[in-house]
Amino acid sequence: MSAVSIHPSVDKGIKPGTDNFAGGTLQCHCAADKVEVKVGAQTAHNHACGCSKCWKPEGAIFSVVAVVPRDKVSVTAHEEKLKIVDDKAAIQRHACQGCGVHMYGRIENKDHPFYGLDFIHTELSPQTGWSAPGFAAFVSSIIETGTPPAKMDGIRVRLREIGLEPYDCLSPALMDAISTHVAKAKGTLAG
Repeated sequence: MSAVSIHPSVDKGIKPGTDNFAGGTLQCHCAADKVEVKVGAQTAHNHACGCSKCWKPEGAIFSVVAVVPRDKVSVTAHEEKLKIVDDKAAIQRHACQGCGVHMYGRIENKDHPFYGLDFIHTELSPQTGWSAPGFAAFVSSIIETGTPPAKMDGIRVRLREIGLEPYDCLSPALMDAISTHVAKAKGTLAG
């Protein structure tokens, strides 16, 4: 099964994060005048994502994406090259217009359960120590990007082989967080 390629950062095994890691920088793939984003915190909820919106490196069927507090993310070089990919999407993905890499995703809707968190791709960082991916989300969505349905069982086997439990939504902890947010907003759960 190891012939199934998920993403270059996990195909040869998942590297554990480093205790007390405090963040680093992300850089786009341009040869010159790289967009640079400073991230001043360790990531959380790092995962392989099969959705059709996330940026994936060439040849990868999943992205690897994590979240950090919004106030810990700042563009430090060539912000003028960034453009929002889809301004109607819940996650406003800021991509480099030169190379197409998504540098960070931000939620502007203050009522969204994940408002205050930015989505980043730690593979864009030269630093090591970022939190390790812990699950795979939106696995069935890779069919929407061209993966034949007949390959899905093998892909799920491979995800489990490398230690990523596959879900066709988010992990149970994140789904609980969404439902808790909704219940509090409706008043069915005390704050």
